Amino acid sequence: MTQSYDDDNVFAKILRGELPAHKVYEDEDTLAFMDIMPRGDGHCLVIPKMPARNLLDADPAMLAAVMRTAQTVARAAVSAFGADGITVQQFNEPAGGQVVFHLHVHVIPRFEGVPLRPHTGEMADQDRLKAQAETLRAALADAG
Repeated sequence: MTQSYDDDNVFAKILRGELPAHKVYEDEDTLAFMDIMPRGDGHCLVIPKMPARNLLDADPAMLAAVMRTAQTVARAAVSAFGADGITVQQFNEPAGGQVVFHLHVHVIPRFEGVPLRPHTGEMADQDRLKAQAETLRAALADAG
């Protein structure tokens, strides 16, 4: 059985403007921003603006909006970073690897021969994330 949604999760706070984020894309239904603990260069997260703990309790229309944005961001990331591919990940509940309990999709540019970095819990350099966000926003603007 899934747990209830927690309004105080970090992504809800980002949506309310209570915590900063390096935003790269936003529409009526979704927000995409840089992961502060990236497993690869250009690693972004896509979240719905409406509350949902994860895939298990999300409205199907919300899931469709999240995946549309994930595709948009993924295409731009390939262009922006010269990626050879993209890894898209989504985790549900603690046993499934979920750490933040607001539905989110990881979009990670991938490069031949470069493994994902381990999830150490350490935050990336904010200037580097800011620069990557600018690069990705420019690619999104060019695509739009």
